[in-house]
This record gives sequence, structure tokens and C-alpha cells, in this order.
Amino acid sequence: MELSEAKQISLTLPDGSARSYPGTVSGAEVAASIGPGLAKAALAVKVDGVVKDLAAPIEGDAAIEIVTAGHEDSLELLRHDCAHVLAEAVQELYPGTQVTFGPAIENGFYYDFARAEPFTPDDLTVIEQRMHEIVDRNETITREIWARDAAIRHFAGIGEKYKAEHIETLPDDVEISIYRQGDWLDLCTGPHLPSTKKLGHAFKLTKISGAYWRGDARNEQLQRIYGTCWETEKQLKAYLNMLEEAEKRDHRRLGREMNLFHLQEEAAGSVFWHPKGWTLYRAVERYMRRRLEAAGYVEVKTPQLIDRSLWEASGHWEKFHEHMFIAESEDRALAVKPMNCPGHVQIFKQGITSYRDLPLRMAEFGACHRNEPSGALHGMMRVRAFTQDDAHIFCTPEQINSETVIFCELLQSIYTDFGFDDVVVKFSDRPAVRAGDDATWDKAEAALLDAVREAGLDYSLNPGEGAFYGPKLEFVLRDAIGRDWQCGTFQVDFVLPERLGASYVGEDGEKHRPVMLHRAILGSFERFLAILIEQFAGRFPLWLAPVQVVVATITSDANDYAERVRDRMAAAGLRVEADLRNEKINYKVREHSLAKVPVIAVIGRREAEEGKVALRRLGSKEQEILALDDAVIRIKDEATGPATAGNADA
Repeated sequence: MELSEAKQISLTLPDGSARSYPGTVSGAEVAASIGPGLAKAALAVKVDGVVKDLAAPIEGDAAIEIVTAGHEDSLELLRHDCAHVLAEAVQELYPGTQVTFGPAIENGFYYDFARAEPFTPDDLTVIEQRMHEIVDRNETITREIWARDAAIRHFAGIGEKYKAEHIETLPDDVEISIYRQGDWLDLCTGPHLPSTKKLGHAFKLTKISGAYWRGDARNEQLQRIYGTCWETEKQLKAYLNMLEEAEKRDHRRLGREMNLFHLQEEAAGSVFWHPKGWTLYRAVERYMRRRLEAAGYVEVKTPQLIDRSLWEASGHWEKFHEHMFIAESEDRALAVKPMNCPGHVQIFKQGITSYRDLPLRMAEFGACHRNEPSGALHGMMRVRAFTQDDAHIFCTPEQINSETVIFCELLQSIYTDFGFDDVVVKFSDRPAVRAGDDATWDKAEAALLDAVREAGLDYSLNPGEGAFYGPKLEFVLRDAIGRDWQCGTFQVDFVLPERLGASYVGEDGEKHRPVMLHRAILGSFERFLAILIEQFAGRFPLWLAPVQVVVATITSDANDYAERVRDRMAAAGLRVEADLRNEKINYKVREHSLAKVPVIAVIGRREAEEGKVALRRLGSKEQEILALDDAVIRIKDEATGPATAGNADA
């Protein structure tokens, strides 16, 4: 065919410019036509929003992007390839090992293997070295489409029963895509890099864990190898440093070292709070209670056990019953509450509410239980028993904007008091499975978006992640070492008041449905306290520290004065202990420093004679000598904490 007769296709680039090509073209050819530098840097091509192999044919007009390092999709691509290189390395080193699935995940990748002999940490070093060798081989990666029967025969014939079984379960209309990586191949939908060399060497294997075939505990147990992968060695080093720092800050380890709490199998997913940990818990609770009272909230308490009928009426039974703890009594099914919302509606419904009573801000430190799988439990970050700093604002549609602004200001102020200044907001719209019709969701989403704009918040879209009854905002905190934690939420709900029959009398004398704004700031006390422990690495600001001061004696003849110092500080509202043991002062200081006590008041013979104390701050070898009254005033002022917090023991 003459060139002039070929079908021309037009490809639009990210800058809006368009390029024409005489018929089908690949991403690699497009990159080369733009310039040799882009051709060398190209990793994949994005066609109408879908990432594809560079070799994939582009057969019609489309908007395209050449994916290179730094592109929003490049890391997932690299991590997926790293999983394949891991699998190839394992099968080269340990013949007979079967591969199952190996996806990219946040910050890295994993691959599940079936092997009789367990992998060891030493094996990870050997495997990682082989992965580097595979990268250096520059193995070409190509995609092939196989007939279903041929693919099943191939994998079954080489002893890959998991791959063969998976292919058998795929729908008939699913294309069987095979990626060949040098002489090694795997079942995969892709996309992938054009060769292993493009992966680079910024990866590291991190740990081994158990897994089950298809994630089902009834199936065979597999071995999962995790790794992390980045675009540059600098990024990899920064991430590994962060992991090392995170290990030091792990709330489970610090909880043991500081004697705050413990967890045990007999109460899986529940926390045993020790005196010092419970002191921390109550300091946070008192602070939150003061903030809520000042913001016009009324506090309530709702039952733990509620009949199934209410959960059915609210819609939670259909959505959550698998995660509820159910008790049977007198032929009735009772659920331990997994959330507080239906109970708050029941309180709202008592008596007659006028529009003049709105907004009604109803708060509860509500103890909730959810039947999370045991394998998903993780310290206090993921538990079965937790307390929400929950509240529901019942208001008119006209009050949504003002209540959203008020809430966002309160939330930002509280986060700042706890040391979190970097907050990201995500707007989550309707999920696939939801209560209420599209018109109701249209109204709720429009109302929340309008309120967000009124509050002046920057936000990103989080499609399909709303609650089943309404759209929501998610507030994500960034901690001291760069990790993100989703804590606060705010949801606009037109559905639950309708389902549970809540109403108020409007200015027109008629009954109207209130809008229900669901909101939490900490999320759950357990998880937020775990985040706080890791944020501060146990070195809490004075107003939060479980023990604020330890009075430690140098000699036994200072004991009487040390006890008077302790009593004087306790009378001032400080959380103080005395260490009168017959131990050297350096031993005492070291021990209390490991326990992260912010202030040690050292008392010797001279301090006792002069009525003074020597204050030593955590992390400092310097001492400040003060008269007792001056020391008490100084420490008490510091223990007041944020201007909005008040004394943590008030």
C-alpha cells in the first residue's frame, strides 16, 4: 500500500500537541520519533489513561503519555517487574519451587511461593544477589497470548499446579497473557518494562512471612517474600532509613519498654492498659472532652448490645454483619455495636426536636467491637475492641456549610496541638455498594463539595471510597518520619435519618428530615495513641507524658526532702514519682531516660539543705538548679501544654 493510502492515526501528547502516524504504531516507536533521549528513558506508554507495554500496538487515535522515571505510574511498573525478577531468581536458585501471585503493593512488592523447605533470612541475601544478576543480563521482556488449553498443559507439565488451577478458573473470555523474561515465563496481565535492565538496582528484599493460596486459610500455606523497590538508590536508602526509624518507634516495642500496655492471644485484638498507659489514654480523653465541650457538643452514652432489628433497619446488618460479634439471648440476636450511629439517632428521636434546637452536636467516646480477621490484627493499629471519638451533628441542609467549616477548624486545631501540622484531605464519593438512590447521593455529594469549598480546603478525589450511606472527607496526617495515617473523617448522610425515622419540626410547623453529619477526629483512641507513641518515639511532650517528673535521690539522707518535693509537685497537679532506691544516680538517670521520663529532679545532700532541685531534661546531660517553688512553677507551666489544652490533669 502506498504511504498516502495508509490509515493515518493521530496521537495527542500531554502538552496538547498531536502527531500523526501512518497506521498502527507502538509506544517505543512514538518515543523514538520524538527523540533518542526519550526513547532511551521510556519505560511504558499510557494510552487513553491505560498503561501498556512499550511494544503494545496503538491502532487508533488516542491521547498518550510516554512513561519515564518520575511519572505517576512508573513506581508501580518497576515494583511489578521486581516481583517477576524475584520469582525468576527463586526458581533459578531453588528448582521445584512453584510461583503463585506477585503484585506491586504500597512501597514495594511481594511474591508467594510453594516450597517444602522454609526460606531463611540468609536466603534473602542470596536471592537478592541473583536478582541483581538478572537485571544486568538485560533480559528482553515480551508478551505472548496463549490458547487456554495450551497454557494449562504447559504449567501443569512443569509442575506449576497453582498457575494451572488459576487459569482453569478464569472466565472463557479472558485472554491468557504470558510474559517471557529471557528463558523464564509467567502468567501475567502486565504491563511490564521492555527489559530487566530498565529496572535498575534500587531494590531490597525485606522479610519473609506466611500466606495462604488465594488468601484462604483453608488452602495450602505458602511463603511470601516481601521487598521494596524505588527509582533511585537515594530513594531506596531514604526508605530503608525510614524503616529503621519506624522499627525504633514501633508502638508495640515502646509499649513494653515504657510499661504502657500489652496484648495477648487470649484477648486477640484487645488492649490491656497498664497504669502508665491508661494515664496517657485519660490525658488524651480529658483533652478531647474539654475541646468538645468548648465546641458545643453534648456527650452521650449508648448501649453495647443492640437487637438485630435496629441494625437491619439502619442497613448495617446487610453491610457489616460478618464483622459483628453476635450474642443470642431469649431467641433474640443481639450485636455488640461496631459503630455508634444508630444509637445516636435513637437519642435524637426521643421527644420533639425543633429547628431551633439545631444544630445538635452529639458526642460519644463509644466502645466498639468489630470481628476483624486475626491475621489482619496489628498491635493497636488494627484491633477488634476500640473506642471512637465519635460524634454526629444533626442539622438542617442550610447548616451543612457552617458546620463543616466549624468542624474543619476544630480538627486542624486539635491536630496541631498533638504535633501534626501536615494534613491532607481526600474527598471520597459514592461506593459501588451503597444505600440510597442516585438523587440522594447527588444531593449529598454536592452539599459536601460546596462545604469543602466554603471551608477553603485543598483536597484530592478518592473515587468510590465513600461510606455506604454518604460521601466523606478523609483527613490524613503525616508523621515525623514521613508516614501517612488516615485518622479523621467527616460524612454527609441523608440516608440514615430517613431509614430510622428521625425528624424535626421546621419553621413551617411541618416535619422534616435532619441531615446527619458523621465525624471523628482521632478515629479511634487505640490507633491514635499508637500513632502518637510512634510520632514522638515515646518521648511525649510534658503535658502528655504518663510520668512527667521522677524525683531521684543521690544519697539516702536526702530521702525525706525528696518525698516532700514529690508531694509538692503532686499537689501542683503534676504526675510525679520518687525513686529512693539505694542505687547510683547514673543508674537511676539511665533507667528513667530509657523509660522516656521528660524531667528528672535530682536530689542530693546539698539540694536538701538549700531547698533546691537539680532538673535534668530527657536527652540532655545539663542540669538546671532551681529553688523548689520556682521548679514547680516552671514544670507546671510547661505541663499545661497547648494553649487550648489546659492542664492535662485538670
